[in-house]
Amino acid sequence: MFTQISGNVKWGIIGCGDVTEVKSGPAFQKVDNSELVAVMRRNGEKAADYAKRHGVPKWYDDADKLINDPEINAIYVATPPSSHAEYAIKSMKAGKPVYVEKPMAMNAAECQQIVDVSKETGVPLFVAYYRRTLPLFVKLKELMDMEAIGDVKTINITLHAPAKPEELDGSGGWRIDPAISGGGHFHDLAAHQLDYLEYAFGPIKTIKGLSNNQVGLYAPADVVTAAFQFDSGVMGSGSWCFTVPEKQAMDVTEIVGSKGRISFSFFSNQVLHVETETMVENFEIPNPAHVHQPLVDLVVKDLRGEGTCPSTGETGLRATLLMDEVVG
Repeated sequence: MFTQISGNVKWGIIGCGDVTEVKSGPAFQKVDNSELVAVMRRNGEKAADYAKRHGVPKWYDDADKLINDPEINAIYVATPPSSHAEYAIKSMKAGKPVYVEKPMAMNAAECQQIVDVSKETGVPLFVAYYRRTLPLFVKLKELMDMEAIGDVKTINITLHAPAKPEELDGSGGWRIDPAISGGGHFHDLAAHQLDYLEYAFGPIKTIKGLSNNQVGLYAPADVVTAAFQFDSGVMGSGSWCFTVPEKQAMDVTEIVGSKGRISFSFFSNQVLHVETETMVENFEIPNPAHVHQPLVDLVVKDLRGEGTCPSTGETGLRATLLMDEVVG
């Protein structure tokens, strides 16, 4: 059974790839009462290089050795989704709390397995849905909680993007390989959006979707639409397309209420545009240098009994359940 960590949280990272270079890795060194002790990558040369560049004391090319390192008392799983369940479950069975990248696993069934092990062992589990703690999205939730635009009526998501060069030339990437990612760009990006909307507006009780592969550049769907309803009665819709012309790219989510509207981008910029009956205002709220840092700070506080992290295994499971329902 897990007991609160009294000293520093001493992290090991499994999978020190691109996401850990700036977005997440440095956060484990900058948060109070947190240390990054070791990193692991199957390519030992790359693991050693990462450790040297980031001032990390130890590196491994074997995940089991990192998990069983007695100096490490918490694990960040930053591999692609295909290995999330394996490493998260091994870590928790070794008594070590887990912070796992999103999407939490390949599908909802795997997510449930991870959650079940957390419950059985009593070892904490957190998921890297860091938008819950980014300053812009904290401000957005404050505006919702204070009913700045009155009673919310509808939420409409539009995320349209052009195909990437590596998709056009056929070289691809793991995010569009369902055997590694569990899906395509929808699973990678809509995961953040659906997770945050449930955090801000409560559970989505009904969601239905259609998906298709229109262009044939890769196996998973390149266009998805969805309609959803929250327990509160708020209605929503979403449109995701990943093969539009560059000039047609769009990342806009609009929240319409009885007294106004708010629009913002999930990925493109850090501006909240607020219109009410009495004012029009833009809140420019930049992201921190390391976007995971506010959430990692709360994970560390949670593990030390000094706070509560809002992104857990159970909330991470919800996002994957919703995406599974949309694409079948």
